Amino acid sequence: MHICLVQQGAWDMPVDSMPLAAGYLKAVIAADPDLAVATEVEIRNFRGGVPLPEMTRELFRDRVPDVIGFSVLGWNYRNFGMLAETFKQVNPRGTVLFGGNHVAYQAERVFREFPWVDVVINGEGETTFAELVRDLHEHPGELAGTAVAGLSVRRPDGSVHTTAERERIGDLDTVPSPFLTGAIPMTNAAGHFPYDVALMETNRGCPYKCSFCYWGGAVGQKMRSFSTDRLAHELDMFGFHQVPSIVLCDSNFGLLEADEQFVEMLIKTRERYGFPRALETSWAKNKSNRFYDIVRALKKHDFKSSFTLALQTLSDDALTGMLRKNMKVNQWEGLVTWLNEEGLDCYAELIWGAPGETPNSFLRGYDRLATMVSRIAVYPMLLLPNTSYTENRGVHGFVTIRGESDDFEYVLANRTSTVPENLEMQRFMYWARVLGENQYLRHTWQPLRDVTGLTQSQVVTSLMRAFEEDRTSAAVGLVERMPVFAESPAIAAALRALHGTPELEAVVGQWWEQSMVPEFPPEWRPFARELYRYERWCRPVYVKPGDEPPTGWYTELVDGEWFYVSEPVEFGVDVEAAIRAWSDCLMSPPRPERVSYTFQARCGFHDHLDNHETAAHYMAVARPLANPALM
Repeated sequence: MHICLVQQGAWDMPVDSMPLAAGYLKAVIAADPDLAVATEVEIRNFRGGVPLPEMTRELFRDRVPDVIGFSVLGWNYRNFGMLAETFKQVNPRGTVLFGGNHVAYQAERVFREFPWVDVVINGEGETTFAELVRDLHEHPGELAGTAVAGLSVRRPDGSVHTTAERERIGDLDTVPSPFLTGAIPMTNAAGHFPYDVALMETNRGCPYKCSFCYWGGAVGQKMRSFSTDRLAHELDMFGFHQVPSIVLCDSNFGLLEADEQFVEMLIKTRERYGFPRALETSWAKNKSNRFYDIVRALKKHDFKSSFTLALQTLSDDALTGMLRKNMKVNQWEGLVTWLNEEGLDCYAELIWGAPGETPNSFLRGYDRLATMVSRIAVYPMLLLPNTSYTENRGVHGFVTIRGESDDFEYVLANRTSTVPENLEMQRFMYWARVLGENQYLRHTWQPLRDVTGLTQSQVVTSLMRAFEEDRTSAAVGLVERMPVFAESPAIAAALRALHGTPELEAVVGQWWEQSMVPEFPPEWRPFARELYRYERWCRPVYVKPGDEPPTGWYTELVDGEWFYVSEPVEFGVDVEAAIRAWSDCLMSPPRPERVSYTFQARCGFHDHLDNHETAAHYMAVARPLANPALM
C-alpha cells in the first residue's frame, strides 16, 4: 500500500515549513513492524503559495498513491478538497483521508462539499491513523462498516457513519518521534537544515476553552507531557543539525514544572553545539514564578525569544464573551514593567471583532497597551469550527463571509459593531500590523507619544492616510493591493514591498518629515530627524537570495553566524544613548554632538519576514564607536 501524506503551509515563504503533523503519522506506521513492511509512506510538503496545478503535477505525475491523507486547516481546505477530487479521477478505488482541527467533527459539511472524501479523522490522529491503515489492509473496500474509533466515514449513499470517540493519548511517548525515527528529514540535498524553524511539542492540551479557539477542545483540556528523555534526544538532534530557532507548539509554555527542565536541556544543548539560539512559543496565560525563572534563564544564556501577552482585548465586555474574564493574563502592567526592566523583548496580541467591543473601545485599549508595549499583533476575528463563538453565532449577531481562497469565516459585524465600522477597522489593522507588529517603526513610538502627545493609533492612521493620498505609482500600487481583511499573507506582501522598494520607503520618509517632525517642538526637531535616520538603519537588512548587500553593508562571520555589518554612520545626536536612557531626556532634547555607530543585523531576514516572531531576531543593532572629536 502506497500512502501519500500532504501538507501545505499557510504562507508563501521562501523556505519550507516543517511537516510536523505528517511526520507523526509516518512515524507511527514505521514503528509498527507489520505495517512497515506492507506500507510505503511518503510526505509531500508544499509552501503556501504553490498553485494547484503544480501540486497536482507533484502528487500524480509519477505514481498515484492508494491512500492520500491531507492535514487540513482553514488556509488549505479548498485546495485539498479540489486535489481530492482529482485523486479520485485518477484512482477511483483510492481512499481520501481528511484530518486536522478544521475538519474534525465536521464530516457532514466536508462530505457534502467534497463527496470524494472518504474519511474524516476526529481528534488526535496518530493511533487512529495506524488502526485505520491496518483496517484498510485487512478489509479493503469495506470502510463503510469500519469499527476503528475516532472516524467519520462517508457511506455509499452519502450518509455519515461516525464511530466511537477515541480517548486522548495518555502516554505521549507511545507516539514515535518524527525526528528520531527519520520520518522528517533534518537535511536537504546540500546537507543543510531545510526548514524556517524546527517545530516541536513538549506537551499537548490546554486548560482553557476560549470562545474563539479550539486548542483545548481539539486535544483535550488535560495537559499531557512527552518524557524529558525523549525531548532531550530531540533537542540533541536539533543542536547537531545547527537548527537556529525552535518554535514550540505548546499552548501554555511555562505552566508546568517540566517546562523548566526543558529549558535546562535547551541550554545544555546550546553549550554542546552552539545551537539552537532562539525559542518561540505560546507562553502560559497566567504568569507564575516558574515563568519568571524560565525567562531569566533564557536571558542569561542569550537566547532570543519574544514574550507574548495574549490579551486579545482590554474590554471587560468582550472578555466576558470570550470566556477569559477570570484570567490573570489581564493583570498585565506589572509583567510588562518587569520585562522592560530586564531588557527583554515583549509583544502583545489583540483580536478585533469580538462581541462586546466597539471601534472606540478597541482603539482605547490598543493605545493603553501601546504605552507599555508598542509591538502589538492585531488579528481579525475568525469563526473557527467547534468553537463557542461558532456554536452560539446567533446570540452574538455575527455576520461573516468565507475567504475566497481559504475556508475561514471572517467577521463582518456582530452585536456591537457594524459592517462599515468593521471594514474601516480592517484598514487600520493592516497598517498597525505592518508598522507595529512587524516593527517597521520601532524606536519612534515612545518619543512621539511623550514629546508630541500622539498615540500609536493616531500615528498609524496618519501614515495610512499619507499612503492613500500619495499619487506616486509605487504608493498607489501598494494601496490598491490592500485586501479587505488584514490577514497575514497580505501583511507579508506589504512588508516585502516596503523593504524592497526604495520608492515606498521614500514615501514613509516624506511622511515623517512633513507630518511627524512638525509635531515636535522646534527645539526637538533636529533630534526627530536623526531619530528617523536611526530607525531606518535599525531595520532588518532585506537581501534577496543571490543579491549583494545594500550600499554601506558587508557580511561578517560572528560567533559562527553570518551578519550584515554597516560601515560607520555618523549622527548629529546620540540617538542610541537617548533611547537607552529615554526618561533622562524628557526635560530637554538630547544635545547636538557628533557620534558614529556601526549597525549589525543577522543575515537571512528575507527568508523569515513572514513570521513576525522570528523576523524580530533580524533587527539591526547599533554599536557606538569612539567619539570622533576625541580621536
